[in-house]
Amino acid sequence: MVAEDFPVRFSDAEWRARLTPEQYAVMRGHGTERPGSCALLHEKRAGVFHCVGCERALFVNGEKFESGTGWPSFGAPLAGATATTVDRSYGMVRTEVHCASCGSHLGHVFPDGPPPTGLRYCINGVALRFEVG
Repeated sequence: MVAEDFPVRFSDAEWRARLTPEQYAVMRGHGTERPGSCALLHEKRAGVFHCVGCERALFVNGEKFESGTGWPSFGAPLAGATATTVDRSYGMVRTEVHCASCGSHLGHVFPDGPPPTGLRYCINGVALRFEVG
């Protein structure tokens, strides 16, 4: 998956100007924020989580659940909001989750979530902006 695969594109300099250093490290460098460090982990109000890179709506708070992992977790994204790739880093195989609009790294999805999907979208909170509503 390369930048040309996504409709929203910015140069590296534009990404660095749009994002904080931590957001850039996670979203463009495929990093991970420290577990338990994001205020969105405890967000319970009705609303929508957006990609901070391009403002794409990604998840509704009704899909959010407490996984005990230290990162915001969701049962499913909004239809068409995310894309996935195989991540073979760190000597394991995982499914990496990207914003479908800008390709930014959001986190990973695991098959250990609650019903009905059985999935746990484990998402870096620094990649998200929450909008109440």
